[in-house]
Amino acid sequence: MSSPVASGESAKRSLLAGLGRFPAASDPALEAWLDDLVADLAPEADSLAVRFIGDRTMRQLNRTYRGVDRTTDVLSFPGGRTPEGTHLGDLVISVPQAARQAAEHGLPLRRELRELLLHGVLHCLGYDHETDDGEMDRLERRLRRRYIPDA
Repeated sequence: MSSPVASGESAKRSLLAGLGRFPAASDPALEAWLDDLVADLAPEADSLAVRFIGDRTMRQLNRTYRGVDRTTDVLSFPGGRTPEGTHLGDLVISVPQAARQAAEHGLPLRRELRELLLHGVLHCLGYDHETDDGEMDRLERRLRRRYIPDA
């Protein structure tokens, strides 16, 4: 399955795209946080691409790749070896959906985005909460305490 996120060359591990469209999600520390997360959880990875999108695009992607005709918060597309190194994968995040979820839980959007990024990275690492009897959920809870204590 090909990915809808275009990967690019970067000296950093993470490439973030699309945040300019969503000023409420602006967080100058997000890229460095994500680079640290990827370095810790997937030290062999040379890159991870993240694209922040709206609900309409997310709904189209969810329909195309999962057969589900509604928006969702995050989709993950695991990567692999490339001529440039190891690409952990591509993530797409619906900022409007993340904002609704953050408001519903009384959390800041910046925290919700970090939780979705962590969730997506775990999927790129091969975890699947729909089939693993709770393994991913338990790991994600532990990692949230470590990486998102007060975001």
